[in-house]
Amino acid sequence: MLQVAAVIVALVLHELAHAVVAFICGDTTAKDAGRITLNPAAHLDPFGSVILPMMCMIMGGGIVAFAKPVPYNPFNLKHRKRDEVLVALAGPVSNLIQALIAAIALGIVIVLVDVFVWYDTVGGDALIYFVSNYLVVNISLMLFNLIPLPPLDGSAVIFPLLSEKGQALYYNIQNKALPIFLLIVYILPSILNFDPIGLYIYGVGGMIINQLLQIAVVVQEILQPLLMGVM
Repeated sequence: MLQVAAVIVALVLHELAHAVVAFICGDTTAKDAGRITLNPAAHLDPFGSVILPMMCMIMGGGIVAFAKPVPYNPFNLKHRKRDEVLVALAGPVSNLIQALIAAIALGIVIVLVDVFVWYDTVGGDALIYFVSNYLVVNISLMLFNLIPLPPLDGSAVIFPLLSEKGQALYYNIQNKALPIFLLIVYILPSILNFDPIGLYIYGVGGMIINQLLQIAVVVQEILQPLLMGVM
């Protein structure tokens, strides 16, 4: 359940980032819909935010999750082509920032657990488990959403390159593509015994996570002597 909690927090901040950047760029649609809030009920999709990640854990695969799409009107944006990219990338960037914060927090938590001898206690183990999972979940969500297929955020990267007809087709597909995409993510890999999306997330994600864990180690090495001196 701690892993699901990590997913929920990451998703709420991901969607909030979309809403805030859209508002900054001139569109009030998300604000008017009550999406500039930390209230999880405003953002979470019962299936995509809770049931789906729990299914992923039961099946032993990587976590895939989604929340309610943030509504926005691209025609209200100050600089439409540029701002659509900024709005779309706000979510993945927020996940990267969350993962960086989690890495720093992990270093701090490990030191605190060591100094106060919380190893092998329910509270200490749960805290380390949550923070480390929060790091991994955010990197997974970032990479998943950067896949350049609608309705994922990464598709906005190619949007400015499309013709007017291509953009119209993009908007049409964007509202219908997620069920098909999830089918591809889960059904085809089991049939073909080949999971390119999983390889991408595990491969690239593993490299990023290793770098973030190095940050946690640096924080630990800086903080531990200071606390030990005080104690």
